[in-house]
Amino acid sequence: MTPSVFDAEHLLFTPATADSDAIPLIYAFPNEYSVGITSLGYQIVWATLATRGDLQVSRLFTDLHEPLPGEPELLGFSVSWELDYVNILGLLESLDIPIRASNRQESHPLIFGGGPVLTANPEPFADFFDVILLGDGENLLGEFVDGYQQVRKAGRLQQLRHLAQIPGVYVPSLYEVTYHSSEGAIASIHPIDSDIPETVAKQTYRGNVLSTSSVVTEKAAWPDIFMVEVVRSCPEMCRFCLASYLTLPFRTASLEHSLIPAIERGLQVTRRIGLLGASVTQHPEFNQLLDYLNQPQFEDVRLSIASVRTNTVTPELAQTLASRGTKSLTIAIESGSERVRKIVNKKLENQEITQAAVNAKAGGLTGLKLYGMSGVPGEKMEDLEATVQLLQSLKKSAPGLRLTFGCSTFVPKAHTPFQWFGVNPQAEKRLKKLQKELGKSGIEFRPESYNWSVIQALISRGDRRLSSLLELVRHYGETLGSYRRAFKELRGTLPDLDFYVHENWESTQILPWNHILGPLPVFTLQKHLAEATSYFPSAEKIISPVS
Repeated sequence: MTPSVFDAEHLLFTPATADSDAIPLIYAFPNEYSVGITSLGYQIVWATLATRGDLQVSRLFTDLHEPLPGEPELLGFSVSWELDYVNILGLLESLDIPIRASNRQESHPLIFGGGPVLTANPEPFADFFDVILLGDGENLLGEFVDGYQQVRKAGRLQQLRHLAQIPGVYVPSLYEVTYHSSEGAIASIHPIDSDIPETVAKQTYRGNVLSTSSVVTEKAAWPDIFMVEVVRSCPEMCRFCLASYLTLPFRTASLEHSLIPAIERGLQVTRRIGLLGASVTQHPEFNQLLDYLNQPQFEDVRLSIASVRTNTVTPELAQTLASRGTKSLTIAIESGSERVRKIVNKKLENQEITQAAVNAKAGGLTGLKLYGMSGVPGEKMEDLEATVQLLQSLKKSAPGLRLTFGCSTFVPKAHTPFQWFGVNPQAEKRLKKLQKELGKSGIEFRPESYNWSVIQALISRGDRRLSSLLELVRHYGETLGSYRRAFKELRGTLPDLDFYVHENWESTQILPWNHILGPLPVFTLQKHLAEATSYFPSAEKIISPVS
């Protein structure tokens, strides 16, 4: 434990004094303190728990912790990165808690988890958790704790059965998964008896007061930053995008009742503000927010902003950011090919991208970061060439502006129209082609690891059989070679790597997350997918998952 780290925290909430019979609860982030305390989601859940008098909350990170109770009743994890599962298992072992829920006894705490990774597809991790909280925590968290209070003195199974009745609370052990064969697809997913809900729907918060930092500290990965959630979800609905589809509907924070009061609160402890959201500049009152931040009394405030929609980059926005300490802006273009952008539903034209670069430079920014993808379903080599040509033209249109192109491999995500597609095995070669061509033009290229994309896809589309594989890989090291080694050792007990990562799945196939209801029904996702495949090149033999 390092008390000085906690001493450096500026709290923006008042922790409650715990009752004499308060529930001892550990709330963990499976990474180092500097990473965890920078997570707005972790901050909000911690503050929500710590303001309840019926809870005695202790925080736990991989490198330090607050004083921990000897016999905790609840142990929660915030999961925002897939590979942090390794640290979850390590922390459980350090507390002498079996890593598999089936091996825990009455004396062990209930292990619960939440966050975007678990909400999207909890199944690869299902055997490690007693309870998984799906969706937004604003209402769900309180209902979960209240529900536990009602059965606090009951046996473990009775507690789980009671909690499973709460909307958004998923108890994996109460659902049985069968397979056509040990190496085949899923045959069925159903509750163990009629008292358990057939499906679990994620909870969605629909208020207009969104999240803001509950703590500011110089020890965070982003030192001394006060984070303000401007919007939640995204109205664009790019067909590959988990951040859009999983978090629907698009919600905006009230300027008068949420954003301005929050910023004023944050400026009492720091002069660094971060505006967060998948599409911040599409807030209907964003220009008014910009006018507010442009007031003379905020001249010394450093302003950071998440990725913005390309056609909202104005000289005024660029000038405001440049004068507030920001040197570059980030936009997602996905591809230089207008056909590929139609496939993914990126409503954007090349001239808008060019104008964004011109406006960024005119406003005083020195750099522009663009993000795209390789291996998009339906993509052809000509589409990559169109990306190179677009970036080369941007260099001419905004001379002197430093251009950076970050490029990832398409990875299928649950609850999106592209969940049935596999990863294109040619994507790695395409990344290398982009790197070669852009290098000639003096454009900085930052590709995301193709191997990491394969691992991400494996976990994104995985089922419960992966738990044994994850346990093995944990001891081998997080490399693609380790995963291949583990698949070889477990041959005969689960499908091969290609099944999870590269295969296109049929629309009739039972998906690992079929019993987890996302914001949109399957037939709507299939309709969106049909629209995407209408732009596919007819000469290519690409099998559409839509039946």
